[in-house]
Amino acid sequence: MFTGGARSQLLVAPPALDDSNFDRSVVYVIDHNDEGAIGVVINRPLADPDLEPISRWNDSLTEPPVIFNGGPVDPSALIALGVTQNTIDTEIEGAVRVADRVWSIDLAGDPAVIAPHFAGIRIFSGYAGWSSGQLDAEIDAGGWIVVAAETNDVFGNQPADLWRRVLNRQPPPIKWLANAPGDINLN
Repeated sequence: MFTGGARSQLLVAPPALDDSNFDRSVVYVIDHNDEGAIGVVINRPLADPDLEPISRWNDSLTEPPVIFNGGPVDPSALIALGVTQNTIDTEIEGAVRVADRVWSIDLAGDPAVIAPHFAGIRIFSGYAGWSSGQLDAEIDAGGWIVVAAETNDVFGNQPADLWRRVLNRQPPPIKWLANAPGDINLN
């Protein structure tokens, strides 16, 4: 049974995952506790996002400067994550620490006050959510591969090939999954 908690780690969809919401997705887990888990898909930039609701944050967005499809739950919800240049030991107004250099940002806050603390910000429309014990059960059943997150995974400028890159840096046999064809039946 999986009992490690996946907070600040990546959930990588195995090649055979039969769910179009998460096919070849990489999910960054923001929180995972006894009540459930929440994360955002970090490798799905939206092709034609409406940036108007967050236009005041445009200058702070990392490349590519678009909104990402964070997951199937509540697409109208916007979640922002920011990365600091270095570890900061103090609080940041309008932000809550998620991991060492990763923070959740309050988009209702003032970008002129909040943004200078961050080397980059990424915004997600929607999220992935699990009820109590649900994520643990999915991991135990082989529905996700749990791996360590690197800061560049969340804020990197090449999200399209992130799934393969994350798998490629794992030891075998997980590494071998990076070369799985799009249709696993063709293997």
